Amino acid sequence: MQFIQANDYRIYFNENGYEAFNKHLAENKYSNLFIIVDSNTNEYCLPAFLPYIETELAIEIIEFDAGESFKNIETCVEIWNVLTELGADRKSLIINLGGGVVTDLGGFIASTFKRGIDFIHVPTTLLAMVDASVGGKNGVDLGNLKNQIGVINTPKMVLIDTRYLETLPQNEMRSGLAEMLKHGLIYDKTYWELFLDLSKIDFADFDQLIYTSVEIKNNIVMQDPTEKGIRKALNFGHTLGHAIESYFLENENKKTLLHGEAIAAGMILESYISWQKNLISAEEYIQIKSTIKNIFEDIIFEENDLIPIMELLIHDKKNEYGLVQFVLLYGIGKVKINQEVENELINKAFSDYKS
Repeated sequence: MQFIQANDYRIYFNENGYEAFNKHLAENKYSNLFIIVDSNTNEYCLPAFLPYIETELAIEIIEFDAGESFKNIETCVEIWNVLTELGADRKSLIINLGGGVVTDLGGFIASTFKRGIDFIHVPTTLLAMVDASVGGKNGVDLGNLKNQIGVINTPKMVLIDTRYLETLPQNEMRSGLAEMLKHGLIYDKTYWELFLDLSKIDFADFDQLIYTSVEIKNNIVMQDPTEKGIRKALNFGHTLGHAIESYFLENENKKTLLHGEAIAAGMILESYISWQKNLISAEEYIQIKSTIKNIFEDIIFEENDLIPIMELLIHDKKNEYGLVQFVLLYGIGKVKINQEVENELINKAFSDYKS
């Protein structure tokens, strides 16, 4: 597969990625290598990755516990201390081998350690491949609030090897699929329509679907790297989705949701709002709702869940001047950004989701 050119780095695929990776190591005089993994990727992905590295440099493995609850500044402090103890310097290289939590957190650690050292993302989940590792966003959560602390800083390269997907459970694959559905809804109606019936997808061609999804995200990011305008389109489903994810993360009586599970619900809710504002047709909304619900299990919302979820909306990063800003569909394949939505309509969206 041909590499994809991002603003100042390249996204490589499969065997070509390892060739580019080792060429990069040979051309840059790094002092040592650090591979950041979580407990899952240390067990399932690191043994497959290490044989591909061609270097005489010392390699240190830094592991932290898997899960969104560890994507915080406390984990960063622990890893910054380990890097210091192991002699990391400005010429060290960090390799982030893992899913979205690892790439988000590892990129932030590298971007801030000694005012910034080089890093490379090797995403191992579908979500990380099509979303988290692409675009230069790195960061951590603040308590239960998603991605409140972070920087936009690009890696030296992204290496996508789809064979790592063989290590994933089905719910993690579905989580990543949510972002692929989103890319179709906001950018490419034809791509969206490929997912209307998953039984018709030839999963031998799944690499090409991933490639197209990465292309879509990269095309949007290239136009607006620092999210002043059109890059906000990538937040479709995320305004309510992140609030739902945060609420379920902090509430011990709720089952913690995967990112894509929350975003899938967010896309249905925000599609309903788009319909009610006459931006999409009833037929388009029904198609979106039925397609997503055929893939994802319903999230159970109790009546007393809605107020705290809506209170979390004020922390959404797109907000300006204290106003919640939504991304809404404008037909399938197009969006309107910076849209205000009244609380009554949000409540109606939840009522319809449950119907």
